[in-house]
Amino acid sequence: MTDRPARSLSESLTSARRMAFYEGHKAVAVVMILVVFLLPFVGLFVRGLIGAASGVIISVLCYYLTPYLVHTVKPRPDR
Repeated sequence: MTDRPARSLSESLTSARRMAFYEGHKAVAVVMILVVFLLPFVGLFVRGLIGAASGVIISVLCYYLTPYLVHTVKPRPDR
């Protein structure tokens, strides 16, 4: 019974890990594409230029942090 070692935040931020995650999780990749492109426009509509800038910052953070959060929050199956 071997558990995969827990990934650290810095390890999850590498481009190779991020690319492998999004290639393995196509549905999450599609959602992230929508978030990255639509959130700045939503921010612009709701709060103007400051909202657009906030939308860009939040969407970039989501893009980088999603692989780490999915692996830390997802329950591991007990075998």
